[in-house]
Amino acid sequence: MFLNSQRRSIGRNSASRSSLSRSKSNALPERQRGSALIIGVFVITVMFLLASALINIVEDGDVGLTQEVWGTRAFAAANSGADASLAKLFPLNGNVGTCLASDVWTPPDVTGFHACSVTLNCTAYAVGAVTQYRINSKAVCESGETRVSRQVEVEARGN
Repeated sequence: MFLNSQRRSIGRNSASRSSLSRSKSNALPERQRGSALIIGVFVITVMFLLASALINIVEDGDVGLTQEVWGTRAFAAANSGADASLAKLFPLNGNVGTCLASDVWTPPDVTGFHACSVTLNCTAYAVGAVTQYRINSKAVCESGETRVSRQVEVEARGN
């Protein structure tokens, strides 16, 4: 019986020893105790840099979209200016048209043309017995710091 009790106590001691050795191996040395804080600061810094880059990308996209919208408006204004100059050059009532070397067309005060101005140039030259016209229409649309310019050139033949 004595032998059995010693075996049991030895077994208990060895079990308690193994749990002690496990708890000691899981304990961090003193040099590693602040590593979680450093990793946390690093992760927060990386997330901040990613967020600021995303904000810049979105802001650049907004500026690009604004430029595209104003560019489309300026192109439409330049086309309309060229149409207005052609209407002066070839009037529907059959009168003789005029080709002014320099002219300004004021776009109508509607949503698409506000803050736009159009400058027109017309050049007439003869090719044999036919007169040809070159109309240059330049539109500039402005809003705050945004300024967009588009230019359209049209050629026409007259008698």
